[in-house]
Amino acid sequence: MTDERDPSRDLWETHADWWIDGFTAGADPEYEEQILPIAAAELDGCTTVLDIGCGDGQISRMLVERGVRVVGIDPTWNQITVAHQRGGGAAYLRATADGLPFADASFDAAVACLVFEHIDAVDAAIAEVARVVKPGGRFAFFLNHPLLQTPGSGWIDDQILDPPEQYWRIGPYLTEAVTIEEVELGVHIRFIHRPLSRYINTLADNGLMLERMVEPGPPPGFIERAPEYPDSATIPRLLYLRLRRVDHLG
Repeated sequence: MTDERDPSRDLWETHADWWIDGFTAGADPEYEEQILPIAAAELDGCTTVLDIGCGDGQISRMLVERGVRVVGIDPTWNQITVAHQRGGGAAYLRATADGLPFADASFDAAVACLVFEHIDAVDAAIAEVARVVKPGGRFAFFLNHPLLQTPGSGWIDDQILDPPEQYWRIGPYLTEAVTIEEVELGVHIRFIHRPLSRYINTLADNGLMLERMVEPGPPPGFIERAPEYPDSATIPRLLYLRLRRVDHLG
């Protein structure tokens, strides 16, 4: 029998060190100055939290320090191994978002940070979030901004115009697409672009209703590292959604 699995789906396993070295343990200003503070504020008061796509466990550890009982899941062995090594009091196991090994209504809240843009089975994964979060519970949902991270988007330094201009080019936003991006020399990561309405409507169909939306500009630490983008503070890289699990649809 031929294994027809797309090998690009294993790129996170291959390049786990790229993420761990560059985006954890204080290495990334967007996590330190923006993502972790938002997650702490948005999950304040929760007793039990599921961290979906936990990676090395930096959100999990931060929540445990605030008295939360946390379970982190990730499909990547290398990430789970590092999460166990770094400890911090959370429980970790290898699992996929579309098949969560937990009973219904097991958690006060779930958090997923920069994860769903790598998940193929998005409908099943969102349904699983809704299933394991208690009615009235929260889903803290972080995405690379779907509009401004569309394939083909990016800063353009247009020297043909007089005077020259810098602007942000938007790619084919409405088209769902799988791309493999070279995020660093020799490091290729698989991304799945979906328009925001695709997420919002699927979340709502599963009883996860939008309460709050945040489009923060890049934090100072990122801007200091990006002097080539003088107007980058006006372009959000991150999108945060707070969703609430409702008892009944309609």
